[in-house]
Amino acid sequence: MNLLDHVRFVLVGTTHPGNIGAAARAMKTMGLTRLHLVEPLHYPNAEATARASGADDILANAVVHDNLDAAIADCRHVFGMSARLRHLPVPVVDPRQAAEQIHQYDDKTQVAIVFGREHSGLSNEELDRCQHLINIPANPEYSSLNLAAAVQVFAYEMKMQFDREIERGRIGEDREQIEAADLAHLYQHFEQSLTTIGFLDPDNPKNLMRRIKRLFNRADLDRNELQILHGILRAAETKADKNKDKS
Repeated sequence: MNLLDHVRFVLVGTTHPGNIGAAARAMKTMGLTRLHLVEPLHYPNAEATARASGADDILANAVVHDNLDAAIADCRHVFGMSARLRHLPVPVVDPRQAAEQIHQYDDKTQVAIVFGREHSGLSNEELDRCQHLINIPANPEYSSLNLAAAVQVFAYEMKMQFDREIERGRIGEDREQIEAADLAHLYQHFEQSLTTIGFLDPDNPKNLMRRIKRLFNRADLDRNELQILHGILRAAETKADKNKDKS
């Protein structure tokens, strides 16, 4: 199952079919697959397929609706994308903040990201259907992005947010956490091993051990990684001892 299957991108009133294809391509490159279209002016269309550049499956599975209400009917959270900050009682977030917020939702919670028309965006009535407003903090003197570019920016932030989750080990491989005492033992082992192989002069250590501690404090080691490091240090010590015996 795609981790982002509960997130749909909704394009409202798209006038140029090429923009639909380009948006589908932008979505697929970031692992998003669910495209919904509200009253597209020209769709299906050969230009949409051409601009999709291989994201034909996104277009083939796109759902077309007669109105926005139908496109978001089963969604718990609706985010509206707008280039203009409007004086409406709607929370405004940037794409990264929105992605972080969506990341906190259960993966069964349906979420819609709504994009407006190329030239006029979303109407106030359509924004009334949204609980949140997303604004891309672009150049204030030229802040209007192409529709596909706006889709790409937000799709990227979504992918990065869920990729970070995989890297942190909350999905897939389970990471066994370590404690401060484990790190203290590792640092002692480092000091011992580096002294044994002649890399650390105990009479003139300078800031070497402090820098090593800072390095591994930032690394967020898990139990497996800790054991690998201990293994490397033991191997280095064994080799150093054998070299001493030969000499």
